[in-house]
Amino acid sequence: MQTSKPASPSLSASLYERALRVMPGGCSRNTVLRKPHPLYAERGEGCYVTDVEGVKRIDFANNMASLIHGHAHPAVVAAVTAQLKKGSAFTLATEAEIIFAEHLCSRNRGFDQIRFVNSGTEAIMGCLKAARAYTGRPKIAKIEGAYHGLYDYAEVSQTSKPDNWGGPESPSSTPVAYGTPLSALNDVVVIPFNDVERSIAILNKHVSDLACVLIDPMPHRVGLVPASQPYVEALRKWTQAHGALLVFDEVITFRSGYGGAQDWYNAQPDLTAMGKLIGGGFPVGALAGRKDVMQVMNPLADKVLFPHSGTFSANPITMTAGYVTMDLFDKPAVTQLNELTAYAMEQVSEAIRVAEVPACVTGGGSMFRVHLKPEPPKDYRATYPTPAQSAGINALIDHAFDNGLILINTCSATLSTAMTRTEIDRLAEVLLGGFRKIRGQIT
Repeated sequence: MQTSKPASPSLSASLYERALRVMPGGCSRNTVLRKPHPLYAERGEGCYVTDVEGVKRIDFANNMASLIHGHAHPAVVAAVTAQLKKGSAFTLATEAEIIFAEHLCSRNRGFDQIRFVNSGTEAIMGCLKAARAYTGRPKIAKIEGAYHGLYDYAEVSQTSKPDNWGGPESPSSTPVAYGTPLSALNDVVVIPFNDVERSIAILNKHVSDLACVLIDPMPHRVGLVPASQPYVEALRKWTQAHGALLVFDEVITFRSGYGGAQDWYNAQPDLTAMGKLIGGGFPVGALAGRKDVMQVMNPLADKVLFPHSGTFSANPITMTAGYVTMDLFDKPAVTQLNELTAYAMEQVSEAIRVAEVPACVTGGGSMFRVHLKPEPPKDYRATYPTPAQSAGINALIDHAFDNGLILINTCSATLSTAMTRTEIDRLAEVLLGGFRKIRGQIT
């Protein structure tokens, strides 16, 4: 595997110069940016990606957790190729949508009905709008620091900082984008992660206004720590008692169990948002849940509470790729991948011990995250890095990249079924060298 840096000037540098002329920042997604310029992909196969310079790397990012079987899985490629010859999208329904809907609903007892959209952001938007339509209430509650996409209401507090996040007993609703309406901020109630007492106290102040409580069962930006059983059960009990809905954001975490990370809990959400892996490598989103709640989108009703449509929603390319992907991701495959991830967390933890650095690993299912903190953080505020920790994480990611590994920019990894212990052992070896390299910066 070639991992050496290309000679300068590189083809990627030239491509970036062109990109800067036609796109703000030279890209359409900030996550691809690197200094001094992004690297451009040439091809991907299994768990490996080769860039335009010919450098091959192990892909632990998997397009931000969306590729559960890695790149260009032969079965997905064959099915999509066959469908492309028939057409990519129609102003007619296709059987592919029904087949995939039946499959996803069969994976989770709480999925009475489902609707498809084109991104995780859209899925969250749909869930929140459905909750408002069903309850007739305006406000939503969300976890401090949790990422839920681009929607004004869903993105509140995801970039809160110590100088604006307020007291822990009443976290502030802070905007991400300049120009966010104050009215949007006022309609979002922020609660602390895994803190039952404080969260319930906050929710009790908004009983008559809350349409739903939105929770990611293992929020990435909050620390990639699973929500505790008592916390989820408390939110479930509160929403049921007060006529609000419980909404799970499983756009990322649906890969964690056959029926999603909610399989971990003794509490069933009313609505679930999905995306990423269920598209089989193509843009996708979906919202599923209780039939009576989903009926707010029924266009055949006498009074349609939430009109919903989308030009590319449920297009047969995505439906075909998604069905093949999820059919392959059966219960044995889920178990095997989660076991491989547990092995990876053990190996990285051992590298931390050997390197004698103040670091830890959090995660679950088929994802994990490295923190330059001696103990696993419990919430967003504890996860928030110091300047030295932030610099150390960036150095660690760069070290991994220079040694043939692609990680998510928080030093997180999402595994694919294309991986084996060989790739995990290489990850641990590279991270051990990285920990030793940055040890002096963080101790």
